[in-house]
Amino acid sequence: MESISPKKVSEKQLFVSAGSESVPMFSNPVLDYFSRVRPWVPTVLYVPVIGLCLVVFAFKKGPWLAGLGIGLLGLVSWSFFEYALHRWVFHWQPQSAWGRRLHFIVHGVHHDYPNDALRLVMPPGFSLPLAILIFALCWWIWGPLWVFAYFPGFVLGYLVYDNLHFAVHHFNFKNVWFQKLKRHHMMHHYRDPERGFGFTSPFWDKVFGTDYET
Repeated sequence: MESISPKKVSEKQLFVSAGSESVPMFSNPVLDYFSRVRPWVPTVLYVPVIGLCLVVFAFKKGPWLAGLGIGLLGLVSWSFFEYALHRWVFHWQPQSAWGRRLHFIVHGVHHDYPNDALRLVMPPGFSLPLAILIFALCWWIWGPLWVFAYFPGFVLGYLVYDNLHFAVHHFNFKNVWFQKLKRHHMMHHYRDPERGFGFTSPFWDKVFGTDYET
């Protein structure tokens, strides 16, 4: 079976299918298998990372009150990282054929098939190298003690994002906050994909003028 290719999206059609099918993305069956991720995988991978960081922080005798504050800063700072990654990386439109293919693999397939349950969370092949890079950057910024307070907060923000993202596409809880979150994200998919880049919070969309209310 041939792999699917990036499509040219017209102004009137923003997706190929809103169904639940999971189409092949690679002709190579091994690559295609690893392009699909069960929604529980990030939680299984990264909860131990959070726990290990907290154990190391405790072993280093870091002050817990200050550590809690820095951890909360990490949690909150995820929202900007999420916005920036989504807007300036995932929605960057490369001109070369290989660039368009890479863009499609990373994010385009999600817009073409927004309800594919196996391509809603980040594959470990992408998230793990990114996590290592971010940890190294945080070590450089925060040092060998406070990195173990900041990084678990940041990773928790990522897990909240990934799990909520899956829930928004596949559940319909009646909670008012959840309904607002779902409406904001569905507008990104089905109304205007050049707005609504923030998911866990619309705050940065308001700051940068990409909210649907501006």
